Amino acid sequence: MNYIATRTELRQSQLVGLIESLCQALEPTQTQDDLARGRYNAVGHWLAQSSDPLLVSIVINLQGSVALGTVVKPIGLNEHDVDLVAHVSDLDATVSPAALKARIGTRLRANGTYAPLLEEKARCWRLNYAGEFHMDITPSIPNPQCPFGGELVPDKALKSWKPSNPQGYRAKFERRAALKPRIRLLQRKAFDGARLDSSVEPYPDRPRFKGILRRIVQIAKRHRDIFFIDQDPSLAPLSIIITTLASRAYEFCASRFEYEDELEFVYDVFRRMPEMLQAETIGGKTVWYLWNQTTAGENFAEKWNQEPARARAFFEWHAKATADLEKLALIEGLDAVNRQLGGMFGDAPAAKAIDAMTDHVGSARVNNRLFAAPAAGLVTTPATAATAVRPNTFFGSHS
Repeated sequence: MNYIATRTELRQSQLVGLIESLCQALEPTQTQDDLARGRYNAVGHWLAQSSDPLLVSIVINLQGSVALGTVVKPIGLNEHDVDLVAHVSDLDATVSPAALKARIGTRLRANGTYAPLLEEKARCWRLNYAGEFHMDITPSIPNPQCPFGGELVPDKALKSWKPSNPQGYRAKFERRAALKPRIRLLQRKAFDGARLDSSVEPYPDRPRFKGILRRIVQIAKRHRDIFFIDQDPSLAPLSIIITTLASRAYEFCASRFEYEDELEFVYDVFRRMPEMLQAETIGGKTVWYLWNQTTAGENFAEKWNQEPARARAFFEWHAKATADLEKLALIEGLDAVNRQLGGMFGDAPAAKAIDAMTDHVGSARVNNRLFAAPAAGLVTTPATAATAVRPNTFFGSHS
C-alpha cells in the first residue's frame, strides 16, 4: 500500500497541498469562469461578424493570464481581467493603429449591450462588467519581419506599431510548463487540456490541477501584490516580467538538475529568476534586457531603463519573496504556518487553504481513515504497523 514514508515527506506533501489550495482560492470561481467564457465568446463573435471591410478578416484570440492559466484576482476585488487580441490578418502597417482601433470601437458601440460598458484606453478598448471582470481588446496586424509569426500592436501614443507575439509567447510558455522536473519525492502530477483553434478561439477549460510552473507564477504575482500594498504600486514588476523570468528559470532548473521534493524545486526556480535577466553598463548606467524570445525588438524590461526605481523595486521584492518561501519550510506549528501564509498571500486565501487541509484530515479521522505510521506521522491509508490516532499532529501542532 502507498503511504507517506517519512516525516519530511509528510511535511512537504502538506505544504504543497496548502499552496495548491491557496492558489485555487486566488483564482476566479467556476461560476465566474463560466461567465467570463460566455462574455468572451459573445464579444468575439460580434467582432468576427463585422461587415466593415477593414475588419473582414478579424480573428479573436486570448492573451495574458487567462490564456496562460495564471490568473490571480486583484486584492480586495471580486473581479479579474480577460485580455483579447483582435488580429486582422490581411492588413499591413500602412493602416495606422489609431484607424484600426477606431473601427473596432465603432463596431463595439454598435451593440447596445457593449456601448454602455465601453471605455477607451490608450492602446485598447475596455469592456467593464462591474463586479465580474473587465475585458481589454487590443488590435493587432501581422509582423512580416518576424520569422515566428509575430504581430504588431499599437504603441501607447497610437502613432506607430510595435512588435509582439502573444500566441507565440503562449506556445513557448506551454512547452516549458509541460517539462517535468526530476523530483524524487514527486507525489502529484498535473496535466493541461488541449486547446482548439478557430476564428474565435475556444475559452480554455478549467483544469483540475495547474502544474508547477503555473503555480509558481501565481505565487509570485500574489506575493508581489501583497508586497506593494505598502510600497509605490506603480513600481510593482509587470506580470509579463514575472511570468517570463519564472518560465525561463523553470526550464533551466527542470532540464539540468534533480531535486529532493517539489518545494526545493520551487525555491530554486525563485532563486534563479534574476539570472534570466541581461544587463550592460552604458555611460555609467545599467541597461536591462528581457527580450521576448518569440519576436525581435520587444524588451519587457524597457521601462526599467526609463525608470531605474523599477529595477530596484523588483530586486527588493524578489529577495523578500524568496526569503518568505524558504521560511515557510522551516516553520513549526499550524498557527505559525497560517500566519506566514497570510502575510505572504493574504489572510482570507490562507485561512481557506488551512481549512481545506484540516477538513480533509478531520474527515479521515471521523471515518477512521487516519493512521500513524512509524517515522511518518499522519497518513490516510493504513500501512503495516500503523495505528489509528485521534490527535491532530501535522506541522507539529496539537488539537
